[in-house]
Amino acid sequence: MLFAVTGITLNHAGLIEAAPVVIEKQEQIPQLLTETLQPKPATDDQPLPAPVAEWIAGHLDVVVLGRPAEWSDGEVYVPLPRPGGDAWLAVNRKTGDVTFERTDRGWVSYFNDLHKGRNTGLAWSWFIDIFAVACLIFCITGFFLLQIHSRSRPATWPMAGLGVVVPLLLILLFIH
Repeated sequence: MLFAVTGITLNHAGLIEAAPVVIEKQEQIPQLLTETLQPKPATDDQPLPAPVAEWIAGHLDVVVLGRPAEWSDGEVYVPLPRPGGDAWLAVNRKTGDVTFERTDRGWVSYFNDLHKGRNTGLAWSWFIDIFAVACLIFCITGFFLLQIHSRSRPATWPMAGLGVVVPLLLILLFIH
């Protein structure tokens, strides 16, 4: 049922008004930790050093430990996408200034992202895949039941055929 409801909300996303809530936090990490950011790592997607990530978790309540970061000459940027919103953290490599921003787009956006599997992680991705396979099994066994009962119900195959023909006609005639 949730999948069907979010299908409707996704189809009419332009009609659903959202008021994103943005939270911004700023801190400055100690100079000793700032020095650990000076040597640029061999690859540009290395996580923040563990002491810096632990300091950020303790002071900003943001978990960045082990997350890939984007290293440039002036800063380290950590994207923190999530269902129903977005977040990011940037650390100035010279001054130690830390900026964290989180945007929450509301419950409708959250459930729409769950519907799409957007920024939901491996467990949810597996759940969606298993659910999709279960739906396929349900549909296939439904066709076998239609075959069994079609002898006594003459409208069975014309109705099932309409379930294929009507969407196909809509696609061919109205989607360009």
